[in-house]
Amino acid sequence: MAHGSHDYHDDPRNASILIDINGELLPRAQAVVSVFDSGFILGDGIWEGLRVHKGHYAFLDLHLDRLYEGAKAIDMDLGVTRAELTSRLTRVLAANEMHDGVHVRLMVSRGIKATPYQDPRVTISAATIVIIAEYKTALPETLTRGMKLFTVHVRRGYADVQDPKLNSHSKLNCITACIQATKAGADEALMLDPHGFVATCNSTHFFIVRKGEVWTSSGDYCLGGITRANILRVCRDNNIPCFEKNFSLTDVYGAQEAFVTGTFAGVAPVGEIDGRMMGDGGRGPMVERLQQLYLEMLEHESTAA
Repeated sequence: MAHGSHDYHDDPRNASILIDINGELLPRAQAVVSVFDSGFILGDGIWEGLRVHKGHYAFLDLHLDRLYEGAKAIDMDLGVTRAELTSRLTRVLAANEMHDGVHVRLMVSRGIKATPYQDPRVTISAATIVIIAEYKTALPETLTRGMKLFTVHVRRGYADVQDPKLNSHSKLNCITACIQATKAGADEALMLDPHGFVATCNSTHFFIVRKGEVWTSSGDYCLGGITRANILRVCRDNNIPCFEKNFSLTDVYGAQEAFVTGTFAGVAPVGEIDGRMMGDGGRGPMVERLQQLYLEMLEHESTAA
């Protein structure tokens, strides 16, 4: 059975959460958006996944930087300042009496359309901003038991087609990649770039460990991952050789360890790729060390906030 990096145990408390829609807190059953909303009709919008650690949003400034840069890139006015949006995020936690073990999805669409059509000029409302905070943590075994990846035919494309730097609602290429991997019996998809080099996974960033060195892709064909950048920072701060570079599946198959990173699970080991076992198929020493160093970074972040 699949055990991807986003697996979790359902928490009954989530049935009664309050969700913020455009500044109004609503019970889960009443939290709805219009069928004319740009996000529903076209996937026209951007989003962030946020982790709450000991009452604080981890690396919030970095996430808001990415959100506002994405909004500017698609010429969308969020209609709220960073301070106002931060206040809404804080209020959601307070209203739900949440402190830890929480994952938040912050979603912004261009707003409501006068008619179902792609042109932004037929938008007749301000941006739609939705904040969903749930009690949700990665399964403990995600951090120790190696995931299975499968290399799919769906590529990460050029920036002039759909820029992979945009954390957009339009994720169909990632979804089709995920479907292909699932049909192959894997947990997540490993995606290549247009040149055949390894790019990223469908919902996480990918790393390998070769002879004590940590490698990840050049970053040219993947989202600017917050956790990805933090792991690279952790490596540099602790004298672990790390490289952003082009590498092929041959390099991957010969690696001693592999892992993925993401806001939800942090650092999760990969045990098998395209039928090739990585190490002993579980968590290797480098992954275990990076998990501990990343946890220390989270602790420091929550203390400094």
